[in-house]
Amino acid sequence: MLLISAIAHSLSQFSFLSPPLLATAEAENAPIVLTGVLLSLVVIYLASKLGAEVSKRLDFPPVLGELVAGVVIGVSALHLVVFPESGMQASDSVIMTVLQWINGLTPAALTSIFQSQSEVISVLAELGVIILLFEIGLESDLRQLKEVGYQATIVACVGVAVPFAAGTVGLMMLFHVPAIPAIFAGAALTATSIGITSKVLSELGRLKSKEGQIIVGAAVIDDVLGIIVLAVVANLAKTGEVDIANVIYLIVSATAFLIGSILLGGIFNKTFTAIVDKLKTRGNIVIPAFIFAFFMAFLGNAIHLEAILGAFAAGLVLDETDARNELDELVKPIADLLVPIFFVTVGARADLGVLNPAVPENRAGLVIAVFLIAVAIVGKVITGWAVFGQPGINRLAIGVGMIPRGEVGLVFAGIGSASGVIDKPLEAAIIMMVILTTFLAPPFLRVAFGQSEEPPTTGEPSLESATVASEA
Repeated sequence: MLLISAIAHSLSQFSFLSPPLLATAEAENAPIVLTGVLLSLVVIYLASKLGAEVSKRLDFPPVLGELVAGVVIGVSALHLVVFPESGMQASDSVIMTVLQWINGLTPAALTSIFQSQSEVISVLAELGVIILLFEIGLESDLRQLKEVGYQATIVACVGVAVPFAAGTVGLMMLFHVPAIPAIFAGAALTATSIGITSKVLSELGRLKSKEGQIIVGAAVIDDVLGIIVLAVVANLAKTGEVDIANVIYLIVSATAFLIGSILLGGIFNKTFTAIVDKLKTRGNIVIPAFIFAFFMAFLGNAIHLEAILGAFAAGLVLDETDARNELDELVKPIADLLVPIFFVTVGARADLGVLNPAVPENRAGLVIAVFLIAVAIVGKVITGWAVFGQPGINRLAIGVGMIPRGEVGLVFAGIGSASGVIDKPLEAAIIMMVILTTFLAPPFLRVAFGQSEEPPTTGEPSLESATVASEA
């Protein structure tokens, strides 16, 4: 919906689609919107690269540095990259202030430009996470993923059920939170950010390991279960009752989509190879691959699931083709361009101001946050011990890999706040839980795996290095 609204807004800026005037206010501001987007991208790329390099030199996963860099330039510190949905005004943005100084903008025009610029950056971030999940699918081994499928399903179910039950019941019994807000907070505890965990696993050279495949598979299933839970609690917030028909639809469509995507692989692989062989111009491999990836992402959204699930499924399918190795290398530069936007904006949206105990309305949230953080960590760590029949497997690493809530948890908090179901202290507690689990997971995952294998020395792991890591 965000992509559609941004396209519609962009189309409205063309004069031939507007009323018969020489130029509308929006058309006049279009070049300034572009200027704001370009300046924002300069800041985002500088921050992501500096953060990744510093993190790498401190022997942390580079993705952690990108998240921290996002926090520094975002709503918590420098206010260089901020978004209206975070409660920020155009006047709060340093970039908007620069544009106003250069162009002499009115407050109304500045607000319009701020909203348009933020929409474009948000769309680019969404494209970044779609491409990230497509790349992760390409780097995953479908055969191995099938082998751990039942284990991943068990891990995902435990990782959803335990935090949800413990969080909901604990809030009601210990803090006397009403049922519906408690259910909403419990639902926020079920999420797992597949984007952040997968990126860290890839950087550690562990994505193709048995533990890595279980974590990725469980995170995918977690997303499906999380979507169902979110739909249920959102419906509960609106009507006070659960729409059973909608829940059944979500379960059936999610299951059919994932199974159908995997079965499609055997049929699609030969067709894809034949198409690639017939194309003789530049992009003969990568363009058909992205057409397929974006179409699968579209299908995921169209049936009210998630675009990232469709992109991941597309990567799994294309991983079985003969062009896999070449496609891996062609996708990396595109991912390098768009994926950092996603991680930086996740950090930029996180408001660490909710950690300030000097603000009276934050104090109640701090106490609840301690409880939610404990449940969030323990509820996911124990999932590693749900794995059975796998002697010698690193159960702690599996559990830690499921901890980060990332952008998924922020979605729950955002919807709960917009619906008016959760109050400020509970909203602050949920955001704190999301922030801490997101930042703690990468270094904890490094510790859980230990230093028995060195991570790749370059910025991105190659397919061969990942394979060697999994076979060692």
